[in-house]
Amino acid sequence: MKNWSRARKVWVGTSLVLVLTIGTVAYKLADRYLIEHVEAVVTKTGSGTTIESAHATYDDMNYSSDNETISIKKVQTGSGSDMITYFVADVTLKNGATLQTALADNKFGTNIIENTSAIAENNNAVLAINGDYYGFRSDGVIIRNGTLYRDEPARDGLAIFQDGTMKSYDETAVSSADLIAQGVANTFSFGPILVKDGQIADDFEHVSIDKNFGNRSIQSANPRTGIGIIAPNHYVLVVVDGRSRNYSRGMTLDEFASLFQKLGAAEAYNLDGGGSSTMYFMGNVINNPQGKQQERGVSDIIYVGA
Repeated sequence: MKNWSRARKVWVGTSLVLVLTIGTVAYKLADRYLIEHVEAVVTKTGSGTTIESAHATYDDMNYSSDNETISIKKVQTGSGSDMITYFVADVTLKNGATLQTALADNKFGTNIIENTSAIAENNNAVLAINGDYYGFRSDGVIIRNGTLYRDEPARDGLAIFQDGTMKSYDETAVSSADLIAQGVANTFSFGPILVKDGQIADDFEHVSIDKNFGNRSIQSANPRTGIGIIAPNHYVLVVVDGRSRNYSRGMTLDEFASLFQKLGAAEAYNLDGGGSSTMYFMGNVINNPQGKQQERGVSDIIYVGA
């Protein structure tokens, strides 16, 4: 009887430890991925209207104003299960206009997300793509519209300058203070670098996702979002659809880098892709997010304002 009582106590004690351990792990996961943490609030004006995703059917789209010209082409290559569908936005800015960025709900922090279309609408964007989903990570150098929000160097980043130039850089080799002193308006922390000085940048077979996903390759064909620069104030924004049978299989990183090189990009950088890949233009989502015309919430966008 005493042995049974002792065994029961041991079993109860072990069970409590197991429950507490599982509970602690679950809370940490929820804290990282589910619980909204606001680190900063950005004051912006906007209509506050959220629009529904709408899949446009036209192939060529154009917009021109005193400050920018935008030309978008829908391109399809291949056929059947090897078909690739992608959208190229050729953007030229003038009269001091610059690429801009906006945060979901106008707040900086983890697990704060909105659809790309909603962020774009709230900021009167003509054209927008998803950014680097900074809120999924706790590291990286994040400067947005000249404000430093996070200073945890970790990887190859992208810097866009107020003078309309853009370059990739090693976050661990350049301080955020130096970047701001050089006139950086926005930085992005995702990668990898696709094109550097006009040349394809890396052996993508050996590029791995960071610790949030585990050490596995990201080279296989997927939806993609990226940004390149041809000349100062002349950018190409590209969104590749994927995961949709007989419509678009997506691109490998080699294919994505080759595309930017063919478009004439001197520099190009890979942004958040997969289900996040979205291009918005004049009130519509023009690509096919997640292969089912359904947007996924993101932390931030890059956009051209009206």
